[in-house]
Amino acid sequence: MINAAAIAYMRGANLPQDVVDRLARHAARDFGSHEEWTDHLRALGLADLRVTPDPVRAASEAALWGAIEAEGLLAGAVVVSDDAGQFRVGDHALCWVHTERLVHKLVPANDGQRNAVAVAKRIWWFYRRLKDYKLAPSPEQASLLRAQFDRIFKRRTGYATLDHLLKRLLARKRELLRVLERPEIPLHTNASENDIRAFVTKRKISGGTVSEKGRQARDVMLGLAKTCKKLKIPFFDYLSARLGIAGPAIPQLATLVSPAPR
Repeated sequence: MINAAAIAYMRGANLPQDVVDRLARHAARDFGSHEEWTDHLRALGLADLRVTPDPVRAASEAALWGAIEAEGLLAGAVVVSDDAGQFRVGDHALCWVHTERLVHKLVPANDGQRNAVAVAKRIWWFYRRLKDYKLAPSPEQASLLRAQFDRIFKRRTGYATLDHLLKRLLARKRELLRVLERPEIPLHTNASENDIRAFVTKRKISGGTVSEKGRQARDVMLGLAKTCKKLKIPFFDYLSARLGIAGPAIPQLATLVSPAPR
């Protein structure tokens, strides 16, 4: 679906404005099948474009996000990310671990710059304050933390690279302080990164898969293994139960996973 959410996604993906306009101004907004959607992209001349980002992929992702928004499937959800463009959608929050890492990666050339980079200690101090806030949120504490955020990120050290970074992070204040409005969300993406670590390790060892069916089989098995681990169920016991092999009776995982709060 091409709606306001889809258009915002395309702009966030840095699609050229003329590409966004072709999709946004066309009368067709809803598409009942993949073939109908691809025919629409061809008719608009987007399938033949060889530019970065790929307009077909970005527009398809945008249309999917537009459909998700329209159906209310992620109503109230907050997407916490490391600021990768594909995750900068909907109600978005930034990971504090990745934020501090930007300062940690700076390579100071003299004592003055090394002293300036000590601002990272203030960021970790502030991060601990946010963790405390999650345990006991209050409007007064939220107001105090917003003021403290400004004092840290409005600071100018004379180290041009650091000052530019602090200014850039200050501009993302709303996403960095999303937890003040939604204290139930995580402050970092460590849990999500741990969830995909097995996939990344497998990819490093074996490269990729030969076919689409192989990719699906790999992803399904890794997902099942990770879900079993979180539920403290031996994975091979789960497989045995599904294959009818003698062993402990393991119910379907869908009956064991708690539904997300609405």
